[in-house]
Amino acid sequence: MILTKKLLKLSFTALFLFLCNVNGFTQIPKKLPVQPKKLPLHKGKITSKKSVTDTVKKKTDSTSKKEEKSYAELVKKATTIKGLFKVHQVENDYYFEIPLNLMEKDFLVVNKISSVPLALNESGVNKGMNFDNRVIRFSRNKAAKTVWVKVIVPQVESPAGDAITRSVKDNFTGSVIESFKIEAYSPDSSAVVVKMNKVFDGTEKSFNDVFNDMGLGATPKTSLSAIEKIKSFPQNIVVRALMSTRVMDAGISVPISITVTTNILLLPEKPMKPRFADNRVGFFSTPRWYFSDAQHKLETRELVTRWRMEPKPEDRARYLKGELVEPVKPIIFYIDPATPPKWRKEIIAGVYDWQKAFEQAGFKNAIQAREVTDTTDYDGDDVRYSEITYAASPKSNAMGPAVVDPRSGEILESDVIWWHNVMTSVQYWMRVQTGIIDPEVRNNDVSDQRMGHAIRFVSSHEIGHTLGLKHNMSSSASFPVDSLRSPAFTNRMGGTASSIMDYARFNYVAQPEDKVTNITPQIGIYDKYAIAWGYRWLPAEDPHQELPILKEWIKVHANDPLYHYGEQQQAKNIVDPRAQSEDLGDDAVKASRYGLANLKRLIPQILTWSAPEGDNYYQAGKLYLAAIWQWQTYAEHVTANIGGYYLENPVSGDGKDAYAPVPVKIQKGALGYFKDQVFTMPEWLFNKELLKKTFPIKDTPIGPMEYAPLNLRREYQYGLLYSLLGEDRLLRMLEMEVQFGKENVFTVGELFQDIRPVIFAKTLKGKTLSITDRMLQQNYVDVLLVSTDKMLEKITKKSLFQTSLNNLPQTCDLGLNQEETDLNHAMENNINPSANLRNIYVTAMTRTSEVAAAKRGELLQILTLLENNKNRGDEATKGHYMDLILRIRQSLQTK
Repeated sequence: MILTKKLLKLSFTALFLFLCNVNGFTQIPKKLPVQPKKLPLHKGKITSKKSVTDTVKKKTDSTSKKEEKSYAELVKKATTIKGLFKVHQVENDYYFEIPLNLMEKDFLVVNKISSVPLALNESGVNKGMNFDNRVIRFSRNKAAKTVWVKVIVPQVESPAGDAITRSVKDNFTGSVIESFKIEAYSPDSSAVVVKMNKVFDGTEKSFNDVFNDMGLGATPKTSLSAIEKIKSFPQNIVVRALMSTRVMDAGISVPISITVTTNILLLPEKPMKPRFADNRVGFFSTPRWYFSDAQHKLETRELVTRWRMEPKPEDRARYLKGELVEPVKPIIFYIDPATPPKWRKEIIAGVYDWQKAFEQAGFKNAIQAREVTDTTDYDGDDVRYSEITYAASPKSNAMGPAVVDPRSGEILESDVIWWHNVMTSVQYWMRVQTGIIDPEVRNNDVSDQRMGHAIRFVSSHEIGHTLGLKHNMSSSASFPVDSLRSPAFTNRMGGTASSIMDYARFNYVAQPEDKVTNITPQIGIYDKYAIAWGYRWLPAEDPHQELPILKEWIKVHANDPLYHYGEQQQAKNIVDPRAQSEDLGDDAVKASRYGLANLKRLIPQILTWSAPEGDNYYQAGKLYLAAIWQWQTYAEHVTANIGGYYLENPVSGDGKDAYAPVPVKIQKGALGYFKDQVFTMPEWLFNKELLKKTFPIKDTPIGPMEYAPLNLRREYQYGLLYSLLGEDRLLRMLEMEVQFGKENVFTVGELFQDIRPVIFAKTLKGKTLSITDRMLQQNYVDVLLVSTDKMLEKITKKSLFQTSLNNLPQTCDLGLNQEETDLNHAMENNINPSANLRNIYVTAMTRTSEVAAAKRGELLQILTLLENNKNRGDEATKGHYMDLILRIRQSLQTK
């Protein structure tokens, strides 16, 4: 696990910026053939324009004699390839011949990982990930005889004729990041020749600072770093280089070599017409500012990230009449030749599943997937081609980042990263969630047919991200729980939710007697609607002109839950219980009870399913832990209702409220489930026959960890209690009390009054406590003590900063490891999780809030209760009471 600990300790932002497509952006060639027999790589010349600039036209012979001689000497022993720029290789030196007519044009630099050592592979860094993409411009400095490179942030726009445009140009200039000496001019003086080695071989970090972008804080060793090859095509240059360094890990110097492929891509002269985002439809977006003389204030917009999908000019009249037409340029994904052949069909099917969504937008044959039939010249790192990259890695995940032109939001290229081990997660989902109703997924090795079907849905989900779609975590709540038990409903609606962009895995609600067979997520009503909203072509030239039409499309379905978009939230701080990960149906309590019924049936079968004769019990232990995680997940789904708000993004006239507290009846029902399942964890979950053969087992970097069952009970119960009494939840309940009135909400006081008599029921009756009774009371008191101490740290410890477990970034793991903070899906979505996930900020000045008073008040109530009963029960019970009394007194500093 070399460097695993180091990478896990990286700042969230550093690793996020490395793996995420921060500034967006790449391009596929406009003339890519629709059905090539083999994948072509263009190697032809760029056709020269008939005229260069006037300056070059009028250049006198006397200015270039020496330079022409220099050019002739430079290329004499060079190997030259032609394309966007001519590239001259002289031994280990590489020269770009940059045409002057491409000076001041917008280029996109896209850096991609092409190979990694085991140390980084194990940490989830793999081939295909792009990082630190940026827009640049080349600029000739004649006086200094250099070419400068400026980085541009194309976020600002203003009308060419407006006076303010002069100010825009002065206040949003590019920054110079590199300078190259002009080595020579081309014979006709239409291009300059510069030596480019230093920005690719690790000498300079202006184009590529991979080790710092990863958070390793290292500098390439130039003696161990080098350019491996360069290719030049009509629209882009591809440079592959090996970067090497050493990193200290636990006192050991570890060698690290990464291959990075840098693409320099010429962006379209005319950017795609953007579409303005609306937070009622879940698309990723890129910011845009509009300045003009007529404004009263700056106009800020978000541009939808989407592919350029346009009907051919000759088809536009038919398109506008409602006929299906083919787009000018379809979206094409190539399947990595490293993909195991038996999974290619299902991965391809997951791509084509989106065709029905594009048909709703008016396009046929809009999205395609192809295998690479000739790998001779194939290069998956060439940004003209989108690839589903297969990564041999122990990581259990998948991601779909896109490369975006920030000037317009146009998706130019995308690479789905498919980790081989994602099948491990898929297998456990199927076995735990549907093994009771589907005999074919019960064994350690499920059938290829079932695995292929699951791979197809994961492929569809990731392709949805590459099309610009965010997670829609509320789509599962659009289905009534009991409808998920209906074969007719699930066949008609398709699977488990109205959108495949939810994390609505497999149908754990259906019971064996229901005979439901359509149990896998599929592209649904919301997905087709969202693609139509984002991709339907409109003839307006100005995106502002589209706004009334786009709003009307939303208005038509505004009150239909099947079309509702629920923004993703922080996993440890769910505000809207309808928009959760891994849940099903519109009633968390009912859905979870159905899930528990299936889990109760599953636990006794684990040995039969996972330990055939002659095998050890390792797989049984892993399946057992997965089942316990599923139990925990149900409890979390239910708990989110307590102190929850229903969140909307209303507009004037739609009659919706932005914030509505979850009804009191639902909150109290959720607490009732919590009492049943968490205060007294079910004995069937800790099956004695199963525990004779194996404890729950979790794989770790240092080997399998076997969880002792009592310790596991304590750990899971404590975590759920801590969540139930978390600051954010209680602060939201206080907000509701003030805003809606005490009589209309579930209050913090009522919560404690409902909890205490249950936790101390035997104490109040003077009974002896079992070890699990004592554990519950210890956990409850400790949660109150720890959370109170955290709130009061600024008073008692004079600490300037405070970390809250509730403010961790969103965990979006495709795998079953709920204990890791997984960045991958946040990264695939090109979002900063901590900044953009939906939340309600309530945690300012918590040390002065009613929460501190409520928790201390509860501790005083418990102290009195314990004092009155400290001499009742057996010796273990009495010792337990004294321990709690001493802890509370010490914390509250009472005598």
